[in-house]
Amino acid sequence: MILNSIGLDTKKTKELADDLNQLLANFQLYYQNLRGIHWNIKGRAFFDLHVKFEELYTDANLKVDEIAERILTLGATPLHTFADYTKAAKVPVGKNISKDENAVELIVASLRELLKMERAILETSGDANDEGTNSMMSDFITEQEKTVWMMKAWLGETV
Repeated sequence: MILNSIGLDTKKTKELADDLNQLLANFQLYYQNLRGIHWNIKGRAFFDLHVKFEELYTDANLKVDEIAERILTLGATPLHTFADYTKAAKVPVGKNISKDENAVELIVASLRELLKMERAILETSGDANDEGTNSMMSDFITEQEKTVWMMKAWLGETV
């Protein structure tokens, strides 16, 4: 077994970096969706949702940076082109969404996809004894599960 500079198996960190790159690409699309619905939201819930969507895209932007820096820490290169992002896309792409319910449903659908990826990365990072990635995924999952619950409550649904 060959260890990298932070003491992790290079084969396992390569797999983790690949998975994190997929997550990075999908977070970039999620971020762009949030910007779009922030700009285009209309209706009676505008004031509340406009602020909430800004909060969410600011958080997503921070997470994008954290993911990219973790990829670098593992010794790989983060994806950084829109072509790479769209190729790896699993989150739905929202275009011209201005209705409040459609915007919130897009967020929930996107977070479901991100959570699937994060749970898979959490499992892989545990197997690799990669506490840095493990901790990051655990924090992301906790926050996003709460956001899903809140968005579903706003829609009048249960989780």
